[in-house]
Amino acid sequence: MTGPLTIAFAGTPRFAVPTLEALISSGLDVRLVITQPDRPSGRGLELGASPIKQSALGHGIPVTQPDKIKNDEPFRAQLETLNLDAIIVVGYGRIIPQWMIDLPRFGNLNLHASLLPKYRGAAPIQWAIARGETITGVTTMRIDAGLDTGDVLLRSELPIAPDDTAESIAPKLAEMGAQLMVETLRGIQVGTVQPRPQDHSQATFAPILKKEDGKVDFRRSAVEIWNRLRGFLPWPGAYTTYRGKTFHIWQATPLAARLPSAELKVEDGLVFVGCGDSSSLELLEVQVEGRKRMSSQNFVNGYRPNTGEKLGD
Repeated sequence: MTGPLTIAFAGTPRFAVPTLEALISSGLDVRLVITQPDRPSGRGLELGASPIKQSALGHGIPVTQPDKIKNDEPFRAQLETLNLDAIIVVGYGRIIPQWMIDLPRFGNLNLHASLLPKYRGAAPIQWAIARGETITGVTTMRIDAGLDTGDVLLRSELPIAPDDTAESIAPKLAEMGAQLMVETLRGIQVGTVQPRPQDHSQATFAPILKKEDGKVDFRRSAVEIWNRLRGFLPWPGAYTTYRGKTFHIWQATPLAARLPSAELKVEDGLVFVGCGDSSSLELLEVQVEGRKRMSSQNFVNGYRPNTGEKLGD
């Protein structure tokens, strides 16, 4: 009878915590957790531990936080002494060097928050919603020298509901991915999970988000804008300008009603804005620069917007 696999875990954000917790609960021998250095956070800019570091310390697992890993000889020596079967990587935030890929007998296994080969890159959850997908999921894969190009091990699908946002769906994918990683390791250990090459011709990309991705282009259709709004919550959101101030749209509903692009229509306390493709958005929750989020009714009462006014520059 084979004993538990010996692993190291490399991760940083909250999304990675369920996987670490699941690996510990399943009896795997987690010998080391690797996470990024503590970063200044909060108003006082005090150094804050990553969610993964907090979880590891709570379980009494040793933590290392190398600033760089490619040429860090003490870090390499530390890993080499652990006799690892696998290194699990979930949102670590560093490119894994070849020496680290080659080190454990089962390689470096990554949990990626998309159905590879779709949405390779840094922001797969956000871009899947922003581009109107109705199904997403998680994939376990073997890391190679490329960007999310390694062989697929297992995948699991999750429907995207119309009211889902990046904020609401990320925890679901994190929990689903945690169980998938446990299943993957068990399958690898007994030989029932085999790597399968990706079809690179089907690849799409999910680049890191930039602030300008949230700027609303009212030439897009209402559905396109709505999808991007949902995908880019909480950052960079969906923003434009109104009366010279930044204007965030936090909730909206796409409609088939035709209005001139970027033009407001105010009717019975409701607020609509024209979009491309003969469509419009009903604005439900907005925020004017310097103010808190407010319902469209409160926006109407406080700002008295006029039909025919425009959003944007």
